Amino acid sequence: MDRNKGKQLLLDFLFLLAGAAVYAAGVNAFTAPNNIAAGGVTGVATMLNYGFGTPIGLVVFLINVPIVVWAVLEIGYKLVAKTMVAIVLSSVLIDLFSHFIPAYRGDPILVALFAGVCEGVGLSLTFIRGATTGGTDMVARLLGRRLPHLSMGKLMLAVDGLVVVASAFVFGSVENAMYACIVIFVSTRLIDAILYGTDVGTGKLYFVMSPKVRQMGERIIGEMDRTVTYLDSKGGYSGDAGETMLCVVRRFEVYRLQQIIREEDKDAFVIVGEAGEITGEGFRSMHSDDKSLKELVQALRDKGKKP
Repeated sequence: MDRNKGKQLLLDFLFLLAGAAVYAAGVNAFTAPNNIAAGGVTGVATMLNYGFGTPIGLVVFLINVPIVVWAVLEIGYKLVAKTMVAIVLSSVLIDLFSHFIPAYRGDPILVALFAGVCEGVGLSLTFIRGATTGGTDMVARLLGRRLPHLSMGKLMLAVDGLVVVASAFVFGSVENAMYACIVIFVSTRLIDAILYGTDVGTGKLYFVMSPKVRQMGERIIGEMDRTVTYLDSKGGYSGDAGETMLCVVRRFEVYRLQQIIREEDKDAFVIVGEAGEITGEGFRSMHSDDKSLKELVQALRDKGKKP
């Protein structure tokens, strides 16, 4: 193992450990003691803990076992390895922290807000290194491979929604279900802000010149769920014909893209630029921009009509 690869593995572990720790702290300090099931596998585990006293971390791990097996069979062990580490870390830390993390049972609004912050930061640290915490997001990704017409976001929202609705009956409190919605809203907004920045329509533009761009492209499509464009090119000095790969990614995906490029061809010639505005599938919708512009123009017209 070369030094750079060892350094990246260490960073992976530290990020996953930090993410699991923040997430576990949020579960034990805010959601679990206040009977808030904010969707996903952890929400199910929280309800089972309330009804039967089962350890939340253990249940999270057991539910994720068949999901991980499915993922390994579907996309291979290598692509699931980091997620397996993240699941183990979060499961262990949730149960470990339950013994010494103090529970906050004060203002329920503060509970929901800080629970959302902990969940958002914890998951973001995990996502940044190309892993997930299993559960509904992994199920959605796996179903998306077989049923590409299904929206991953809508599928995850539906599953989380079912958990939240079920929690209202399990805990006998509609208010707790409403607080769970606040947790989900805060965490998703925070994840978007950390991973995508303040503008979801920006990213990084990559031009890659290498005899192995086809291999890179196949991995980018399969492992990152991003597409690429191959451009015919010709070297000005050598006169050799070849291909240049064009790819646009979000900022948090840069690490994974660079890793794929290095693994396929460490001598690849790469040009990286800022993509100030990106519209289309996987980024910002051009339709929503047109709608916003029309609304702005109409508002200005209405304002101009006023005496």
